[in-house]
Amino acid sequence: MTRLEATPAANETIEPTAGPATAREAGLPPEPLLRTVSLTRHFHLGGIFSGKTLHAVDDVNLTIGEREIVAVVGESGSGKSTLARLLAMAYEPTRGQIFYRGRSVHSLHSRKDLLWYRGEVPMVFQDPYGSINPVFRVSHGVMRGLILHRPELGAAERRDEAERVFGVVGLSPARETLRKFPYEMSGGQRQRVGFAQALAVRPKLILADEPVSMLDVSIRAGLLNLMVELREQEDVSILYITHDIASARYVADRIVVMYAGHLVETGPAEDVLASPRHPYTQLLLSAAPDPREEISVPTSAIAGEPPRVINPSDGRRFRWRCPIAIEECGKTTPSLRSLAPGHRAACHVAVADVSES
Repeated sequence: MTRLEATPAANETIEPTAGPATAREAGLPPEPLLRTVSLTRHFHLGGIFSGKTLHAVDDVNLTIGEREIVAVVGESGSGKSTLARLLAMAYEPTRGQIFYRGRSVHSLHSRKDLLWYRGEVPMVFQDPYGSINPVFRVSHGVMRGLILHRPELGAAERRDEAERVFGVVGLSPARETLRKFPYEMSGGQRQRVGFAQALAVRPKLILADEPVSMLDVSIRAGLLNLMVELREQEDVSILYITHDIASARYVADRIVVMYAGHLVETGPAEDVLASPRHPYTQLLLSAAPDPREEISVPTSAIAGEPPRVINPSDGRRFRWRCPIAIEECGKTTPSLRSLAPGHRAACHVAVADVSES
């Protein structure tokens, strides 16, 4: 699958999207399924007179291609889940834009348009009970989604579709499973119900917010395999939010690393994992080492201060923990720069190393 370049310029002029045939005929790269331009979300903290602002997501430029699995990796508090909720329209951005199929998401105001977008871009939550009502049988959520997003289906067709998607996500026998209550199912089965609910509305992009983090290690592989199978069988893209770079290695075509609200590195999964250029990516990999290769990270990187995201000062936010920080890191915030084809990092030192080579 073709991997797409990320990070359009923040001041980029948005032109009408060319259709797939037109783009191919012109010899242009395909338009990404979804892209963000300088997407930002800040939260005001405290009372009305408080001057504290939490910078959860800052100037994020991201693309997701057709039938692509993109993993957003970072520790707790890095802004991953906030980014997913911005894409799901659960949060309004402080500034920046989201474009889906070339159309600005913020231009969607009618109920019809909002149902269209939320049907094409559903979310699977970390806690299965975030999308499953424990009072009803598990069929309830799937049927409700079908009624809202696919009103052309009759009652019998809805039952058939519910059974189909339950079979696709591995909940068999589907007819009997649909009659169960959530408490009668395991954590892994409940998470599969979440994927079935998303799949029933015919999505093109599933936002999966740490879908395996609450599951036992023994059943995580099954859910990761499911995401790969859905991409292949149902032609969906997946934004996989995780703090576990080892699982990102397992499923992702492209990895995006976030730290303190910023994207710090992005590129094809194999390139990022084989040759991490940002010190934070190296730190993440040192916590989940590749058995095929040794990555040595100075322990001083672990002993630094936590990220400063409340009224952050200018400069690189990782500098408080970085073992190779230079004076420039305290003055300016680096932007993502190309280090290799498709591989970018926001690091003064990494960029300088490439320039000198």
